[in-house]
Amino acid sequence: MQRAAIARAIVTEPLLLLADEPTGNLDTNTGKSILALFDEINQRRITLVVVTHDESVAARCSRVIKIDDGMIISDRLQK
Repeated sequence: MQRAAIARAIVTEPLLLLADEPTGNLDTNTGKSILALFDEINQRRITLVVVTHDESVAARCSRVIKIDDGMIISDRLQK
């Protein structure tokens, strides 16, 4: 279902895709396939904004902004 939702979201070739906890409640293999799909999407110059509590998901991102109680506590570029 997650992949179908992502497919529906990208079929119109948006410039921006928002993903809220995209790997939450998924088994490990399905989560990995979703993240691989996000890598492909990002290579097509679609900007992804991912909200996650999973540090391993955040580690795959080129920019990580951490927010606590509505305040930005860190903003770093990586990769």
